Amino acid sequence: MNRRAIRGFTLIELVIALAIIGLISLLLFSGLRLGGRSWEAVETVGERLSGLRLADGFLRRTLSQTRPTTAPYDGQIVQVFAGESERLEWVAPLSDHVGLSGLYILRLQLEGSGEARNLILTRWLLHPEILEGGDEVPLWEPMSEQDTGAGSLEDLRPDLDTADGAFGRVLLLKDVSRFELAYHGLVDGDSEPDWHEEWLGQTRQPNLVRIRLETTEQSWPDIVVALPDQP
Repeated sequence: MNRRAIRGFTLIELVIALAIIGLISLLLFSGLRLGGRSWEAVETVGERLSGLRLADGFLRRTLSQTRPTTAPYDGQIVQVFAGESERLEWVAPLSDHVGLSGLYILRLQLEGSGEARNLILTRWLLHPEILEGGDEVPLWEPMSEQDTGAGSLEDLRPDLDTADGAFGRVLLLKDVSRFELAYHGLVDGDSEPDWHEEWLGQTRQPNLVRIRLETTEQSWPDIVVALPDQP
């Protein structure tokens, strides 16, 4: 029998083989750990962006369906649409996923204190009994009639859903560091349309609404929405 045919591995060969296997295992483990960290980073960024994406989609959808509407208040008929640099009120339809389908008065504004505040959306079903308020629903007051922020609305929870869905408040985006509104259109008395920081007491709605929105962790491109043509 040939002795070379049954010769085993030497100690040096075994050491070299183990070293190679160890090096390969180290490289594989390092790659897996790097991949895990990369995946966690992607998930973190995705979570940061998801809130902005949802807010972006909701604002584009509802603003593009804005309805020129009046509503009764204090014995008068007032124009619902009103805009300031950090507050906006308009009328748009909502589907039955909010409780009741139909036209709603929507108010968007920052609430809270400090550099990171919350963007809250409040809604009233466009119905006289809902707008008059009651035990479950606060009285609707036109935003243009208020000198300061939300008033008593800030005392309500941002997750409120009452009157079978006819009134509610929802946190649209948290930790907002920048929220700026601007309006493009022809204001009463002007001859040419332009950008304005406020849109109050006008007989017409603006043509465009621009929203600049950032959180403490993420910026976002400007949201520019064209409002429907008015009769």
